[in-house]
Amino acid sequence: MTFHELNLSGAFLIKMQPFEDERGFFARAWCQHEFAAHGLNPRLSQCNASFNHRQGTLRGMHFQIAPYAEAKLVRCTAGAIYDVMIDLRPDSPTFKEYVGAELTAQNRQMLYVPEGFAHGYLTLTDNAEIFYQVSEFYHPEAASGVRWDDPAFAIQWPQAVEVISERDAMYPDFVG
Repeated sequence: MTFHELNLSGAFLIKMQPFEDERGFFARAWCQHEFAAHGLNPRLSQCNASFNHRQGTLRGMHFQIAPYAEAKLVRCTAGAIYDVMIDLRPDSPTFKEYVGAELTAQNRQMLYVPEGFAHGYLTLTDNAEIFYQVSEFYHPEAASGVRWDDPAFAIQWPQAVEVISERDAMYPDFVG
């Protein structure tokens, strides 16, 4: 794997390094030692999958509050998404800044979302499937979020949002 730090401290774009032969390829998508060597949280508590029927489906911007903050490793396994993370760490020099990346089944890239970040994505194709590994167990009482279109973040989404849950659409304006 190759680790490319993004402009938000602790956030990475990770590329698998496939070993190819006549059968296809083999590549590591996670390694506890390599993640720890790059200063990333190597804890793995659960793996989640999300399937989205329609292009233009937005899920996010989600996070868990302390003490249940979670790091995520996100990969698109079918279709394509525009994946976004927002730095919500008040003491960070990149507080309230975001970064987005196109993750596709073809490019096989992954995003590492550190603790203290909100995360979400917009599907760019029908039938998009996302697989993500999470460092903390889900705690419903700690689940929170910020609105996908909050002017405090000014996220530039690549296409229109067509499908969104009521919960995700109704998060209040960010105060922080």
